[in-house]
Amino acid sequence: MTGPRPTFRLGYVPGVTPAKWVRMWAERLPRIPLELIQVTAADAPALVRRGEADAVLLRLPIDRDGLHAIPLYVEQTVVVVPKDHLVTAADEVTTGDVADELMLHPRDDVFDWERPPGRVIDERPATTADAIALVAMGTGLLVVPQSLARLHHRKDLTYRPLLDAPESQVALSWPEDETSELVEQFIGIVRGRTVNSSRGAQPATKAPAKKAAAKKAPATRGAGKKPGRPRRR
Repeated sequence: MTGPRPTFRLGYVPGVTPAKWVRMWAERLPRIPLELIQVTAADAPALVRRGEADAVLLRLPIDRDGLHAIPLYVEQTVVVVPKDHLVTAADEVTTGDVADELMLHPRDDVFDWERPPGRVIDERPATTADAIALVAMGTGLLVVPQSLARLHHRKDLTYRPLLDAPESQVALSWPEDETSELVEQFIGIVRGRTVNSSRGAQPATKAPAKKAAAKKAPATRGAGKKPGRPRRR
């Protein structure tokens, strides 16, 4: 009897889009399904610690005790505003431009700071989705990674890059003592290794052996013969 079919379980936090890597996995490992598990930012590290996922795409910083983490890319930070807000007159803004604005600080905020810029409202929304709804009501503005602004897109809201704010970094994390072959395969994919790389790729098909013997160079005419007498003319 054969054992259970292997599956690679990948967790990911809101806003992170693993579609490109999932597509590459399907091309390289078509016989091994990849199962996607959406998880909150707060619960992402615990997901792999509990063994409910083989790896997870999350945002740094995290408690790295018992976990590996490979930084993958940095996200653009933006401020979400109503479409008729004065901020929309500029293509990009700084924290000084929003210093006098009322700001929302959700409890699932992903940035490594004490508080956002501006005049922070004491009452904190439970989630980023709740904070987005409050921005639409004109209660305040919200600073998030651009991916989250896109995820919670609304027709009555827009956003502008916030140049001097902290940035969010997306990373791949997995248990420190459980770097399995499937995890190595996925690491190879997110790091852009080719199929024939020595790590994180399937073994390449063995190439046919090259012809062993190269032709010897032709001997110089007359080599090894005793010199004869010169002909008389």
